[in-house]
Amino acid sequence: MSNWQAVCKLEDILPATGVCALVQGEQVAIFRPRADEELYAISNIDPFAQASVLSRGIIAEHQQELWVASPLKKQRFRLRDGLCMEDAEYSVRSWPVRVCEGRVEVACD
Repeated sequence: MSNWQAVCKLEDILPATGVCALVQGEQVAIFRPRADEELYAISNIDPFAQASVLSRGIIAEHQQELWVASPLKKQRFRLRDGLCMEDAEYSVRSWPVRVCEGRVEVACD
């Protein structure tokens, strides 16, 4: 059973954007691709550049999957699980995320 950490209100994340939150000492990029409650959470650290930037990446759809392109070196990471399209060895961690009573919550270990 997971513990959940509230990080912000759903309305704080504009559709088609991401935000960064600190969850148990880790930077988590939370994405809201559309104007509904669909959310994704992956590490905010770009493993290629070792920079905290993925939350500022561009969300795109490729072969019916949602991805975020790093704003630095443009590698793409699948939102549902953090898989790196260009090199699976550089994949990033993902977290369960949900909306509960209008608040965005990320699962904690």
